[in-house]
Amino acid sequence: MKSPFPYIAITTLLLITITIMSAMDFPFNWVFYLTVLGQIFLVIMVYKVLTDDYSTDKTFDHFYEDRPIEPIEVPVEKEKFR
Repeated sequence: MKSPFPYIAITTLLLITITIMSAMDFPFNWVFYLTVLGQIFLVIMVYKVLTDDYSTDKTFDHFYEDRPIEPIEVPVEKEKFR
């Protein structure tokens, strides 16, 4: 299966281009059609990311790989409840 990263890059560049074009007062029809195209690419990108065949052996216990944390143990005292 193909990687979803090209779809992410294309969609991001397209939407950044739309933002720049609208700030520079490009003609409305250019901005409008690129916005519609960007919305289509956004739906395709979300579909490709969600259906990507990706698996990992990491769990939430691994937290972030750039800053691993050690699990802490909190001692619990037995209390008498009334």
